[in-house]
Amino acid sequence: MLDVCLLGTGGMMPLPHRALTSLMVRYNGSSILIDCGEGTQVSLKQQGWSFKSIDAICFTHFHADHISGLPGLLLTIGNAERTEPLLMIGPKRLERVVNALRIIAPELPFEIQFQELSEEEESFDVCGLRVEAFRVLHNVTCYGYSISLDRVGKFDAEKAKALAIPLPCWNRLQKGNTIELNGQTYTPDMVLGPPRKGLKLTYCTDTRPTPLIVSHAAQSDLLICEGMYGEDEKLQKALEHKHMTMYEAAEIAAEADVGELWLTHYSPSLIRPAQYMDKVRAIFPRAVAAKDRMETVLKFED
Repeated sequence: MLDVCLLGTGGMMPLPHRALTSLMVRYNGSSILIDCGEGTQVSLKQQGWSFKSIDAICFTHFHADHISGLPGLLLTIGNAERTEPLLMIGPKRLERVVNALRIIAPELPFEIQFQELSEEEESFDVCGLRVEAFRVLHNVTCYGYSISLDRVGKFDAEKAKALAIPLPCWNRLQKGNTIELNGQTYTPDMVLGPPRKGLKLTYCTDTRPTPLIVSHAAQSDLLICEGMYGEDEKLQKALEHKHMTMYEAAEIAAEADVGELWLTHYSPSLIRPAQYMDKVRAIFPRAVAAKDRMETVLKFED
């Protein structure tokens, strides 16, 4: 299962009642953070989630409301006595930007490793999860992320017995390992059924609608997507500054056939997002106006 917490839902600047957008996903003792705006560690502290378990931080882009909380967070992680390397993923110039911010956090007890994105779409494994980065359409280079927990087919014990596969091999085969024992080779496909539905979360903000968002969000259990404006008169502003309205996000969710949509990255002028939700749900019924520190647990269907 995946623990998911949207630490903040604000765009541009923090407000007394709204933190800047940041997301944390926990799996098997590790955590992935996406974006780190000002005040992210305050939301983490309020949520009661650990700083030390953060093994990777993904950045969508380098605007201040998505990265300005990083120096303080790094110092806090260091004070938590972390010594293991910390992976950072983001657009080109990531290492340069982070090192510039680290002028006020120069000494840390752990190594920072960088993975800079350059392609339109990239896929890699992080903390036992499959992460897909895809470029979106903002006024600077910006990426969305899908995080997936794949699931192998069901183990067929009767088939394993019929094939006389030794019992000590069963667990490793179930985990997808090939085993050579006493001159015999045992492969997972000998005892596993077809792959089962896994878990998928997609996070996307600061963008106009693009086909890549739909294709990467397809069949996600949860899509967390920018809905910066709810007012009809703000569409032109969304077009000019390459942001998205709540209704455009709902159209993406409907086309991608996601399980649920959480709207986030609200404009400071959007005081009460909930007042626009009837119109949003007319487009996509399973939409939620997310609030700071909203959390859920994504679980396998069976």
